[in-house]
Amino acid sequence: MSGGGWKGTLAEAHNLTLSAHCCPSLHVAPCCAIPRLGPLEYFHDHVRIEQMLFEGALTSVEGALHPGRSRPGPGLEFKRADAAPYAV
Repeated sequence: MSGGGWKGTLAEAHNLTLSAHCCPSLHVAPCCAIPRLGPLEYFHDHVRIEQMLFEGALTSVEGALHPGRSRPGPGLEFKRADAAPYAV
């Protein structure tokens, strides 16, 4: 079995590509392990919210996203003070 978890392995076994839906800052690292990766959805409104509420949110550089390596896990830290006005 190759990397990318069971969904990546299943897609590869059937000669299919796999893509990720939204939340690019969260999905970019696991997507690096998928051998047959298709497009990673990148909605500007979602990215704007990620950057507003999470320290370490990624930005596209020449159309590509690269996982951050300066923080553990997905590299995101919730900005509680910035999110406080939106609490319900």
